[in-house]
Amino acid sequence: MAFRAGLLIEVVVMAFDTVRTNKMRSFLTVLGVVIGITSIVGMTALIRGFDQSLRDLIAQSGPNIIYLQKFGVASFANQVEFSKLMKRPDLNVSDARALETQNSTLQYVDIEFGAGPGPTTNRRVFYRDLKTKNLIIFGTGENFAVGSRLPMLMGRYLNGIDIQYRRNACVLGYTAYKLLFEPTGTDPLGKLVRIGNERFEVVGVFDKRPSPGGFNVNQDDFAAVPYTTYSRVFGLRVGRMGRSGRITNIMISVLPREGVSRDAAMADVERIMRIRHGLRLDEENDFDLSTQDSFLKLWDRISSGTFFALIVISSIALMVGGIGVMAIMSISVTERTREIGVRKALGARRAEILFQFLMEAAFLTSLGGLIGIVLGAGIGYAVHAASGFPISLPWWSFAIGLGFSASVGIFFGMYPAFKASRLDPIEALRYE
Repeated sequence: MAFRAGLLIEVVVMAFDTVRTNKMRSFLTVLGVVIGITSIVGMTALIRGFDQSLRDLIAQSGPNIIYLQKFGVASFANQVEFSKLMKRPDLNVSDARALETQNSTLQYVDIEFGAGPGPTTNRRVFYRDLKTKNLIIFGTGENFAVGSRLPMLMGRYLNGIDIQYRRNACVLGYTAYKLLFEPTGTDPLGKLVRIGNERFEVVGVFDKRPSPGGFNVNQDDFAAVPYTTYSRVFGLRVGRMGRSGRITNIMISVLPREGVSRDAAMADVERIMRIRHGLRLDEENDFDLSTQDSFLKLWDRISSGTFFALIVISSIALMVGGIGVMAIMSISVTERTREIGVRKALGARRAEILFQFLMEAAFLTSLGGLIGIVLGAGIGYAVHAASGFPISLPWWSFAIGLGFSASVGIFFGMYPAFKASRLDPIEALRYE
């Protein structure tokens, strides 16, 4: 059915007049819609921003790096029972040595203490009268910097001599350098710093890693020492209870050779580890092999679940707002019964009356949607300004907000509009 353009303009003007003359009632009508759209837009901005930032952070590591762990994201994604995970054998230095000598596909093998899921070693770093907050201390091999793709600001990374002779050498993350040396312009190379109760010579400093979306995720809050020194200084022994009462978590990272696919390298690592652990053909792996894709797949599951929960919660608020719209519009139909009778007496058709009240409801909820979009975007920008938390405001989030709000108005305004369109003009004119 074709409607005149003038009718649409008239309906919009009447809807605006209704809002203007009944400010409090209109506000209460759209309050639920405003809350629902605000939560949708605000949370979408934060979730999308964090999602993109986390993906950028994961992408900073090499796409071909393979991580070998006692348990990791693969086990969590497959929902393996935690009790079974704890019964798995611990990884150790001998595993890394076996991978180095028995592989035919790997460019390097590196071992890392205190990395991956599990307990970490946190210590302050001291230089003269300055100190840092608690930083994560890693014990690594000489290829850690290559695998993590961390750029060096100055100096060098740990080498084979540092590891072989268990030297008290360390490479500082940018946070430690910024707090201990940058304020005074001191060259950190060759300086002695104290980590816990031991003194270490600074042989290098990592450059600052880019903060995805400007959000500081503490990715520079660490220092690296030789894994041999780590074991000696911090008293943590692989697979046994150390003096601290914890078991060291160990991760082994490997990189395929040039021209070797990641899948072929993973199969090679799996073959060696299954032989070392004496697994039969029908037994599952008692270790995890993870890649960049594994982390992204697990995060996809988490983020999709979070986004679904957001939609459900926001829909409840929109439903409450829609019920409010239905109630107020029903009251409005009752109050304007004589007006409807006059319009019908002057020739207004049933469809035009229906269209009028539907547009009024859609106008009200769309106005609430616009307010919710502004408030949601404002909350996102306020959080970003206060904490640096990344946000993302894609155009489709605004479209979804407006679409949802208009749909709520049309759906919940249908009954009052249908009721108004079916009023008998004679009875309506008699209504007091």
